[in-house]
Amino acid sequence: MYFRRILRPLRRGGMLLAATTLLVSACSTESFTTTASAPTTAEAVLTPLPRTTPATLTPYYEQKPAWRSCGAPGFECTTMKVPLDYDDAASGAIKLAVARKKATGPGKRIGSLLVNPGGPGGSAVGYLQAYAGLGYPAQVRARYDMVAVDPRGVARSEPVECLSGPEMDAFTKTDMTPDNTRETAELVDAYKKFAEGCARHSPKVLRHVSTVEAARDMDILRAVLGDQKLNYVGASYGTFLGATYAGLYPQRVGRMVLDGALDPSITARKLNEDQTAGFETAFQSFAKDCVRHSGCPLGGRGTSPDQVGKNLSAFFKKLDSDPIPTGDADRSQLTESLATTGVIAAMYDEAAWPQLREALSAAMKDKDGAGLLALSDSYYERDPKGHYTNLMYANAAVNCLDLPAAFSTPDQLEKSLPAFEKASPVFGDGLAWASLNCAYWPVKPTGEPHRIEAKGAGPILVVGTTRDPATPYAWAESLAGQLSSATLLTYVGDGHTAYGRGSVCIDTAINRYLLDGTPPPKGKRCS
Repeated sequence: MYFRRILRPLRRGGMLLAATTLLVSACSTESFTTTASAPTTAEAVLTPLPRTTPATLTPYYEQKPAWRSCGAPGFECTTMKVPLDYDDAASGAIKLAVARKKATGPGKRIGSLLVNPGGPGGSAVGYLQAYAGLGYPAQVRARYDMVAVDPRGVARSEPVECLSGPEMDAFTKTDMTPDNTRETAELVDAYKKFAEGCARHSPKVLRHVSTVEAARDMDILRAVLGDQKLNYVGASYGTFLGATYAGLYPQRVGRMVLDGALDPSITARKLNEDQTAGFETAFQSFAKDCVRHSGCPLGGRGTSPDQVGKNLSAFFKKLDSDPIPTGDADRSQLTESLATTGVIAAMYDEAAWPQLREALSAAMKDKDGAGLLALSDSYYERDPKGHYTNLMYANAAVNCLDLPAAFSTPDQLEKSLPAFEKASPVFGDGLAWASLNCAYWPVKPTGEPHRIEAKGAGPILVVGTTRDPATPYAWAESLAGQLSSATLLTYVGDGHTAYGRGSVCIDTAINRYLLDGTPPPKGKRCS
């Protein structure tokens, strides 16, 4: 079962490539304003916080980190305290996990470079230690201390917990394309049990994992690191986190790269429809590629992408009534939901397409579901022992706090099914039902759609990929248009995000901006 707005980090070759989920954030009363004459949420604007640090926050800003060696050689870790509730800072603190790898030289150190791979729910510390601290361009690592903090509710930072491993296994197999009232009731029951589990296991933190709160935590980290300005690279949902920081603290923005950008101004329903269309675009590219290879299980050379989609939909439909074996002791059958999740996982990066072809061929020709199950497990971050990271729990917690639910009832959702199915004949039905999860969330949302302008910020670089499945290119155009100092850099290609994925043109432009502060020319396009 996939979640609303889950933009996943994709693991390949032991490295964590930026990718992950979304979006629009919860806001405290002091940072988010609307006007009585502008009742529509799209006209709300995120406004900056006061430049003066409130006295109640001073101890947090003045704390001194105690670094210790951790993980691979050269990495250091610490924890920092932040208020659980910024509106009542004296009521208690939580600890966030922080990691860094100091600048290697040569060259003068520029400062700290905070990285976030997205999610919400992706571990930034894990991303730093597995990829960014080792795999970012050498010239960038030479000049910056590479830094990451797991956002509140994520991984090592007061993680949201919801279900046990076996409970999550059952949840992921739930039928996401209900055909009757009984199956609809089972899906609703699964969402309710998930939400109840989160409320039971994480009652304290569940109300305080909004993106605005996470952005405010980043400003405390900036001060703890001794930096006057925040330098930042965020991917996918990380672009929303970075843009939110810029909106709250425009005068403290350093060099900021927002790759695979999100549009904070749209509703949850619009966001889900757009993303559904994005996955269809990615699938069309995969379909064209698949039929060029001998043995493509979805069609031979010359088969149209639409027909490839119909063939895949027919396979999913067959699995709905007749699952196939997987060879896994705990999950012996590949269901429609697990298979669909496996296909979606491969849409994030075209480098995964050969693996998907093989998995589909094994499933469709040999009735062997192991390959698609493995792709599904990578999406959910499930290990061979049946343990899940808290990615999916944090993802739901942040998303359901950041935006009002896309739909409040199954009846309301069913009226919108034609729009989703039009956006994607292959994935529309399932992605529509996936957007119902927040309807049963135990905590009311505190955010709403809003624009982010960040007036007074230095140059910000927004990066969009034209056939991005998870963050459609139009979102990058929209965010770049909202931010007062943004430049849009375009990658004409497939996959989710662009930096570090093989385009010399993209990497050169971003590296130059990070190293000397010069954004690329307006209208710059790479392929």
